[in-house]
Amino acid sequence: IHYFPPLITGTLALSVFTAVLGSLQFGYNIGVINAPQKIIEQDYNSTWRERYSEPIPSQTLTSLWSLSVAIFSIGGMVSSFSVGILSEYFGRRKAMLINNVLAFIGGGLMGMSKISRSFEMMILGRFTIGAYCGLVSGLVPMYVGEIAPTTLRGALGTLHQLAIVTGILMAQILGLESLLGSEQLWPVLLGVTVLPTVLQMTLLPFCPESPRFLYIIRCQEHHAKSALRRLTGRLEVSEDLAEMKEEKRKMDMERKASIAELFRSPMYQQPIIISILLQLSQQLSGINAIFYYSTDIFKKAGVENPVYATIGAGAVNCAFTIVSLFLVERMGRRTLHMLGLAGMCICAIIMTTALTLLETVPSMSYLSMMAIFGFVAFFEVGPGPIPWFFVAELFSQGPRPAAMAVAGCSNWTANFLIGMGFQYVAVSVQETATASNGSLTCLWHQNVL
Repeated sequence: IHYFPPLITGTLALSVFTAVLGSLQFGYNIGVINAPQKIIEQDYNSTWRERYSEPIPSQTLTSLWSLSVAIFSIGGMVSSFSVGILSEYFGRRKAMLINNVLAFIGGGLMGMSKISRSFEMMILGRFTIGAYCGLVSGLVPMYVGEIAPTTLRGALGTLHQLAIVTGILMAQILGLESLLGSEQLWPVLLGVTVLPTVLQMTLLPFCPESPRFLYIIRCQEHHAKSALRRLTGRLEVSEDLAEMKEEKRKMDMERKASIAELFRSPMYQQPIIISILLQLSQQLSGINAIFYYSTDIFKKAGVENPVYATIGAGAVNCAFTIVSLFLVERMGRRTLHMLGLAGMCICAIIMTTALTLLETVPSMSYLSMMAIFGFVAFFEVGPGPIPWFFVAELFSQGPRPAAMAVAGCSNWTANFLIGMGFQYVAVSVQETATASNGSLTCLWHQNVL
């Protein structure tokens, strides 16, 4: 009688859980800035009054808040280029451990910004935590993908995206005024991100290093075998080692490509353009405008309890991330991506129409809320997870690190443009609409007289 141990051992479960704690923080710091926006803006105003004995100009407040939101993406954009270097120099596990220093610094700066009366600390903290998340977005999928058994690699790999949306939902719930979203406790809301950091730093020493890194990059066969035995629960790991030997042989035959070569070589030009456009389609769809500003959007849409509507959007986000796990292999990447973008487009049109008719038909607030929920759902069905599948599958081992760096930078750059520009566009549109309504009212009075 042969005993076959379960594929998911305790060590494997612990390692995956510990790694995706970073993804949870990534999502948390995307969503945490949303609910307490007005309270933090009031704090910026009181700080400005203390310094300059006058209220903060509205344009300056808009600029400071947009920068507080969008500088998170600049941090991610800068650090995303360092994923390959850090992961190969320190190893996947140690790189995640070192990365937690940035989470401590970022969380500390944001948490202490109110008591220090410094919005500069808040902005610097958002930049630092963004740099942390930029490294997480590369290190976590890399580590989980390399320690997972071949048969479970797809399922375990999607836990990164699921942890992100769960983190967003947690931030939205904790952001309730009855919990941590109050005038006194909002610094705790921003600083609480250090708690998963402490947990991850405690658990990482008990997790093995990636066997693929140990064997393929470091050529340490003995340590790779030891890590495989811990992860699989089997003493005989020659089959897994043979797979890595074949991977190393192919990698040795194929030279690495630089970022410049991706754009110069005819072999890589089309795949890299597709990769960049997919990342742009994900971010320029405007999804992060929902995650960053949904409370304000729901408020302007006439929703009575906008914070609860935001939590509803987060719940929809989580639910449809799970749905996408079952659809992506059945329907194909391209079909789902196109379906998701088409659905988002329709929902955006409905939302715009509903908001335009809101003053004359108050019930349109419910339609606009449902359109936002649909927008989020269609995003998670396709444009959310799929662009990263494409990048990994379009490039082989040699050019993949450079392609992932370019794709990551494209994603974070577009994220920054949305985070920084949305507030200005919203204010501009509102002012234009107000001016137009004023002109029409004056014209109507003239005609009547």
